[in-house]
Parts: sequence; C-alpha cells; structure tokens
Amino acid sequence: MYAVIKTGGKQYRVQEGDLLRIEKLDAEVGKKVTFDDVLMFGEGADLKAGADAAKATVSAVVTDAGRGQKIVVFKKRRRKNYRLTKGHRQDYTQVRITEVAGSGGAAKKAAPKAEAKAEAKPVEKKAAPKKEAAPKKEAAAKPAAKKTAPKKEAAATKAEPKKAAAAKKPAAKKEAAPAASAKKPAAKKPAAKKAATKADKE
Repeated sequence: MYAVIKTGGKQYRVQEGDLLRIEKLDAEVGKKVTFDDVLMFGEGADLKAGADAAKATVSAVVTDAGRGQKIVVFKKRRRKNYRLTKGHRQDYTQVRITEVAGSGGAAKKAAPKAEAKAEAKPVEKKAAPKKEAAPKKEAAAKPAAKKTAPKKEAAATKAEPKKAAAAKKPAAKKEAAPAASAKKPAAKKPAAKKAATKADKE
C-alpha cells in the first residue's frame, strides 16, 4: 500500500519503511510527524484519490536533519568585466515512513462485521419457530387431502352416467346401420324391373 503526499511544495510517493529527504520541518530528530495532505492512497483496485484520500494520514519519524551539498551559482556578463560566484546549501529533514493508513479505517472494517453478526443472530432465532410450525403444516395438509378425496368420488360418480350415455350412443348407431342396409336392397329392385322392361321391348 502506498500514498502520494505533498510537503514543502513537492509531491512524494511513499510506502511503509521508506527513507525520505524532504524540505526542512520544525521537528527534532526522533520525533514523530504526520502528513495530512494526502493526494492518493491505496493500491490496485482499492486506490482512492480526492476526498477519499484526504481522510488518510501518513506517519513518519525524523531520523536526520542537515544541509545538502553545495550548489555553485556563477554569474557573468561578457565585455563588462563582471564575475560573481555564490554557493548554496539547502536545508533538509530526513524521515522514515512508519505507517500509511486511512483515518477511521479500522472502525469502518469492524462495523460491517458487527452488523453481519447482528443480522446472523435474528436469522437463527427465526429458524427455530419454523421448525415448530412444521407439525402444524403437516396437520393442515392431512385435512386438505381428506377434502380432496370426496371431490374425486363425486367426479367418479358424475363420470359413470356419462360413460353409460356414451355406451348407449354406439348401440343406437349400430341399430341404425342395419336399418340403412335393409333399405338399400329395396332401392335396387326398381332398377331390376327397368332392366326387365328394356329386355321386353327388344
């Protein structure tokens, strides 16, 4: 996990254990310092920036303080016999990062666990009454089965007359069939007489 902090007008990418030289701070060697100006915080998918990162803090311990190497500043103006040499050593404070954490991070993590436990307990309590109610459901199911039995019997009694009526209809059709067959030969007789009359005429 890393963070991007701003101090002394510069930005630094830091993580726990880093040794860092920053602009001079008003703190003695061995004292703890906290950087509240955090621009980015986290790692990978949990990376946070802006208002979320502003809640994070970076803690460090001052390990050294001193002055950097001399920088030579030389000025010259040609054809004017002008030469100027100056030197500069920048003050610095060396710190070791001890912790990178978001404010209230531990509290936020603990709160969901407590809520999950609170939700789990009522579920267990509700499960016990369901087990007790199971015999009632069985008892209710038995009368329902008994009620359905008379309905089936009534349906069977209604079906019997329908079957009898259906049996009567085929019998009537069978009776009608011989009657039709008896009528057909009667129709053929006149045809035979016509044939006989034709033979007589010849």
